[in-house]
Amino acid sequence: MTKSYQVKVDGFEGPLDLLLHLIHRYEIDIYDIPVAQITDQYMEFIHTMQELELDLASEYLVMAATLLALKSQMLLPNPSMDDAEEEELEEDPREDLMKKLIEYRKYKQAAQELKEKEVEANRIYTRPVMEMEPREEEQPEIRQGEASVYDMIQAMSRLLERTKHETKQESRIQRDEIPIQVRMDEILQRVELRREGTSFTQLFEKRTRPHVVVTFIALLELMKTRSIICVQQDHFDELVVYPAEETMGEQP
Repeated sequence: MTKSYQVKVDGFEGPLDLLLHLIHRYEIDIYDIPVAQITDQYMEFIHTMQELELDLASEYLVMAATLLALKSQMLLPNPSMDDAEEEELEEDPREDLMKKLIEYRKYKQAAQELKEKEVEANRIYTRPVMEMEPREEEQPEIRQGEASVYDMIQAMSRLLERTKHETKQESRIQRDEIPIQVRMDEILQRVELRREGTSFTQLFEKRTRPHVVVTFIALLELMKTRSIICVQQDHFDELVVYPAEETMGEQP
């Protein structure tokens, strides 16, 4: 039986991070956010994460409520004012959200720049001779085009939608008794046999909901330990899964 999985892996840092991902993915102007569109896309992610039994932090649900309230506010103009008066007197209800996103993006970009400078400095400077101590194994750098957890969840949303049409929904779901570690081993063994990469959807041979959930959590765990890398060359392309060392070996 699977337990709720706490979503906390690289690239998954909170509701503002998710909103920035959506803004970038759908090429939305951060200064003129279409609230109805961004709310629908955000709620799709929330519903998919809940269906996958991921343990959502309360801040994601607070943001969902905020977006839904903002969407209602934008769709219901004040009947006591004409359009000119409403435009003149009322502040844009999106302003607070826009400021938070811009500030979050600024700090995220600054953190990324500092991280890149640290990596560059470590490549240039050498340390003086010292007594050798055991070093942790260095984590591979992220390959350009590597898919984020958000890309995986969006792929899962499409997969679950197809699954609903392909299988009959049972009133009571029987769980597959597959330990996550066993599924991780199966996936890693399969991925390592295909140097050219394995299609994300090919890893979900069974389309029962329990199998889908266990497989997805196993993939998250393998990503967290950097055993695999999921690559998406362009938005909405099929995800391709590589063993981490093979993917890194392809880089120039």
